[in-house]
Amino acid sequence: MDLIDLTSLTGLWDRVFGSQPEPDLWVVLATGLLALGAVASPRAWRLTRNAITIAHEGGHGLVALLMGRRLDGIRLHSDTSGLTVSRGRPTGPGMVFTAAAGYTAPPLLGLGGAALLAAHHITALLWLATGLLLAVLVMIRNAYGALSVLVTGGLFVLVSWTTGPQVQAAFAYLAVWFLLLGGVRPAFELQAKRRRQGAADSDADQLARLTQVPPAVWFLLFHVVSLCALLGGGRWLLGL
Repeated sequence: MDLIDLTSLTGLWDRVFGSQPEPDLWVVLATGLLALGAVASPRAWRLTRNAITIAHEGGHGLVALLMGRRLDGIRLHSDTSGLTVSRGRPTGPGMVFTAAAGYTAPPLLGLGGAALLAAHHITALLWLATGLLLAVLVMIRNAYGALSVLVTGGLFVLVSWTTGPQVQAAFAYLAVWFLLLGGVRPAFELQAKRRRQGAADSDADQLARLTQVPPAVWFLLFHVVSLCALLGGGRWLLGL
């Protein structure tokens, strides 16, 4: 490898893993308000919720693999629902952790993203998100799911390669705010759905059958994780 190649690799390494200047406070606040609007508006939420579903099902898939289960595939649907299928023991800690990972994945990813942004690793966050989306894409088993992940990942690649530091910072903060705020809403939606028409196959109900712990306790866990992640991540993003 010649000197030019080494210099290029060093420059790429510094670009990805080095630190970048944090944006102005108004950018942090503006991206937070945009993310809040995307979560609070019913019309916007119907579209943007797909990103939360990707994180939700990706969480199931990652934890299934970490627990030694065989991941058969992930499907994402146009109604923003999803399904992750894994094989292994139908009971036990591995299945419990896998089932619990869905609703906790988006806020925890947001918390991790906030930690990276607080350390000024903006480019690293964008590249890491792209890598995670690529890993999810490999396991997608339907056309709509593949399209959703490709569009989302393509947006991260586009911002990473074609925009300057200020745009990258604004996009990264918007994405993390959205994970933190969007991670709060789904558990409340599921509870409302269970009250109206039931949802016997929900993650909380599956966990109740696996552990003999009432669904309400699992909903409490989902709420505690998402709200604590929002509070902690929000403090990091705001520099408090």
